Amino acid sequence: MTSTDTTTTSWFARLKNALVMILVGIVLVCGCIWLLAWNEGRSVTTYRALVEGAGLVVSVDSASMDPANEGRLVHVAGAIKPDGVPADDELVVSAEGAFAVRRIVEMYQWVQQEKSETQKQLGGSEETVTTYTYAKEWRSDAIDSGGFRQSGHDNPDMPIEGAFFTVDSARLGAFRVDGEAAAALGRSAAIKLTPDDAVQIGAIIDVDASASMQNGWAIFSEDPRRPAIGDLRVRLERVDLGEASFVGAQRGDGLVGYRTSNGRTLFLSEAGMVDAARMFDAAQSENTLITWLVRAGGLVGIFVGFAMMLSILGVIADVVPFIGSIVRFGTGAVALVLTMLIGPLVIAIAWIAYRPLVATAVLIAGVLLAAGVVYLRRGKQAVPAVR
Repeated sequence: MTSTDTTTTSWFARLKNALVMILVGIVLVCGCIWLLAWNEGRSVTTYRALVEGAGLVVSVDSASMDPANEGRLVHVAGAIKPDGVPADDELVVSAEGAFAVRRIVEMYQWVQQEKSETQKQLGGSEETVTTYTYAKEWRSDAIDSGGFRQSGHDNPDMPIEGAFFTVDSARLGAFRVDGEAAAALGRSAAIKLTPDDAVQIGAIIDVDASASMQNGWAIFSEDPRRPAIGDLRVRLERVDLGEASFVGAQRGDGLVGYRTSNGRTLFLSEAGMVDAARMFDAAQSENTLITWLVRAGGLVGIFVGFAMMLSILGVIADVVPFIGSIVRFGTGAVALVLTMLIGPLVIAIAWIAYRPLVATAVLIAGVLLAAGVVYLRRGKQAVPAVR
C-alpha cells in the first residue's frame, strides 16, 4: 500500500528557508564549540577523580562491616541477594529471588515509511516527490496514526505499556546497595507463562481477543499466525544476578557515591568478582571512549552547522541547477576546512585551560619539531653542489 505526494518549493521560499538555516547553523556551531570545551573539562575531572579514587580505595570483606571505614571509599565483591521480591502488581506477576521484573508489550500496528526524491528545477525551484508506504509490524511503542498521510491505516490505543520493576535494595554480605544499581548488572530470562496465565493477563488488561502462548509470548489474537491490527502480545522477564562488585563510599550499612576532592562522584559496579584495579581501569577506558565519541559528535555538529550557514550560496546558484551542484560541493569543502580548523583549536584551548602542563609540552614539542625541519632544510641548501 503506497501513496505519492508531490510538492514544489519556489526559489524565494527556499531563500527564506536558507536564511533560517543560517541562524540555526550559528546556534549549532556555538553549541558544539561549547560541547567540545565542556567535554575536555569533563574528561579531565573524571580522569583525576578516578586516579584519586584508585589511590584511596580499600578492598574489604563483604561478610562484615568495619565502622572504622565509615565515609571511606571501599571495594566490595561477593554473592548478592535481593531484598524483597520484585513484582508487576498490575499483572499480578512476581519473581522470587530476582532483582527485577520486566514487562514487554507489543501491539500489531500500521507503520508509515517515507522515501523522498528531490529534483532541482531551472529557475531555482525544487520539486519533491514523497512516497508513503504502509506496513504492519509488532511494535513496543505506540504509533500515532493521526499524522499518517493516507487514511484507512488507523492504530488503536495500547491498553497497557511496557514497564520495569526492581527491588528497592539488595544485600552483598553485610552491605546494602541500591536495587536499581544491582538490577542493571543482571541478566534477563523469560518468566515461563502458562495458557492460564495468558487468560488471566487478558482479563486484567481487558482485551476481547482469545489468549494463547507462543514462543514465550502471551498473544491476544483470534489467529496468532495471521495477526490483525490491534492484536497484543505480552512477555515477562526476570533479571538475575549471582555475584557483583561495587566501589563506593561506606555510609552506615550501605554503599553510596563517593565525592572526590574535585567534586566528582564515584560509584562503580560490575557483574561478577572483579578486583578494584580492573574496575578503575574499565572506568578509565569508558571515560576515554566517551571523550572521543563526544569529540566526534562535536566535530560533526560543527560541520553540519557551517554547511547550514553556507547553504544559501547553493540556493542562490540553483537558478541553474548544474551550477548549484558545483557551489554546494565547494561550500561542503569550505565547511570541512572550517571544521578542521576550529574544532581542534577549541580542543587545544580547552587543553590549555584544563591540562596546562600537557598542552605546554605539546606546544614546545611542536615548535621544536618545526624548528628542526627549518634547520634541516637550511642545512641542505647550504651544502655546495658536488661537481
